[in-house]
Formats: sequence, C-alpha cells, structure tokens
Amino acid sequence: MLPEVLRALAPDEGGIFIDGTFGAGGYTRGILQSSEAQVIAIDRDPSAIAAGQAMVAEFGPRLKLVQGTFANLEDILTDLGLSKVQGVVLDVGVSSMQIDEAARGFSFMKDGPLDMRMGQEGKSAKDFVNTLDAEDLAQIIFILGEEPRSRAIARAIVKARSEAPILTTLDLVKAVERATGPQRAQDRTHPATRTFQALRIHVNAELEELANALLAAENILAEGGRLVVVTFHSLEDRIVKRFFAARTGKAPATSRHQLAEPQAPPATFVQTNRNALAASDSESHSNPRARSAKLRFGIRTALQGLPLSPVDFGLPRMERH
Repeated sequence: MLPEVLRALAPDEGGIFIDGTFGAGGYTRGILQSSEAQVIAIDRDPSAIAAGQAMVAEFGPRLKLVQGTFANLEDILTDLGLSKVQGVVLDVGVSSMQIDEAARGFSFMKDGPLDMRMGQEGKSAKDFVNTLDAEDLAQIIFILGEEPRSRAIARAIVKARSEAPILTTLDLVKAVERATGPQRAQDRTHPATRTFQALRIHVNAELEELANALLAAENILAEGGRLVVVTFHSLEDRIVKRFFAARTGKAPATSRHQLAEPQAPPATFVQTNRNALAASDSESHSNPRARSAKLRFGIRTALQGLPLSPVDFGLPRMERH
C-alpha cells in the first residue's frame, strides 16, 4: 500500500519521519524518494538492519537505521537527540521476508525450526508449545488466533508433545491436524493458520507492542504530524480503530438516565477519513497479502490527551508467560 501510505503520510514538504517497521525498506525508500525528508527506520530484526545497510549507503545521512521495537519510539528518538517528528508509519505484523525464510519458523507452508521470534532473542514458539499447559495454550490460540477449536487443538498439542517434542513447523502442523483433520479441498485456509498466528503474536508480544507504539507516536508527533498504521487482521485493526476513536474527541457513550452530557476528551488527533482504506484492486491482485490490509491515519493536534491505558483501546487482557 505504498501509494496510499505516502498520500496519508504527506512527506512532500520534508522533515523527519519514522518508519517503525523497516522490513525490506519499501516505505522508507518511498519517503526518501518523494522528498528531501529524513527517515529514522526501526526494525527489531537484526537481519533487516543488516540488509538495509546498502540503502544507508545510497541515501547517506538522510537515513538512520536503528535496531529496536517500535514501542520504544520515544526512547529511540531521545537517544538521537530529537524530540518531535513530522510523521510515523507502522506496518504491523510479520514481514514477507520473514515468512519466506523457512529457518525463521513463521510459516506452516515451509518446514523449519519452530522459532517465530522477530528479534531473534527471547523465548521461541518451540519453548511455549512444549511447556505451557493446555489451558494456557487454549487461551492464546482462542484470543490471539480467534480459533473456535482452541481447546481441542491445545489438547492435541499436549498429547503430541508427550510422545515427542514439537521442534519444527511441520511437527506443529501435524499436532494441530490431530484435532482438525488435514486441509480439505473446500477449505479456504489451512487448519493451522490461526494457531500459527496466535503463537507468533504471543512470542513477539505484538499487540502490546502496537498499543505502546501508538501512545509513543502520539507523544513524539509535532502538531500537524501524521500517524499512519497498516494492519492485516482484525485484532490489530481493532486496537488502532479504538485508539483513534479515543483520541479524536469522541464523547463516551451516555445513558438516558444521566443528568448531563459527558464532556468529550481533548482531541489529540483529527481524522479526515474515519473509515479504513484498503489496497487497490491491482495491488490486491498482484499481492495476495494486501487483500486483508487496512490503513488508518490521523493528524496530530496541539492538545494534550488525558492519560490512556492500552487496555482502554482494545488490548486483550492476557497473562504473559
């Protein structure tokens, strides 16, 4: 969704922009080529940072690459001696580069180590799958994967690992298929899709990272600066949608028994388009992943928002393990 992102971000007049999910550098390159803007590009994956050094050589001082998570936008900016930027773009979820590399363990279509760590550190999917009890696994799969068969799948995983450790993506697929059966010709999605999604989100704390990144972006955007977020599934989009609803001055719901109308909170953002934007038909046709993409953006006002917790805008309440 590069054309849509650039229109929403509006980098034409220059300034400093943050690409919070550098990946292969598509958004960063688009920003740098569209104006004389500077970009601070962040990625938690050291492989992406290493691959991006060629782009640093190409654009010189206009591009800074930083390994880190976008939840730490504020700290990263402070470390660079900066306080405000003109735009932030976040492309949420796993990158195509990570999915395509079997050794990273993100895809049920490619056999490889059951890893799924975007930053290549901390506990892996293998660790969680082989140690969590059935109840905790079911909660993760149900909430983060929106999988209605979560309990049966969790029990099947526990049963499979009692016979042999689950070490690879194919091992996990076989364990899931004990509960679901193999993919049938009429099935639009593989039966392991939601389980893999849930584990990836849990391993990388993706929803917590997104919620904290939205709050951090609000703090570092100058007046008139733009926050652009591209999401790929309903859990992410719900958080972004509720964040903007909470930050665009919408008054809380009222009861007919209330004596006075509640006062609307300060609007820290305005939205020229409250509806999510979708990828063009041509991009959806050429890039199947783009079919589920939703873009939402807001423009920063000068107002200071009331304190807001990530849970207030849709972050699921889950125990971390």
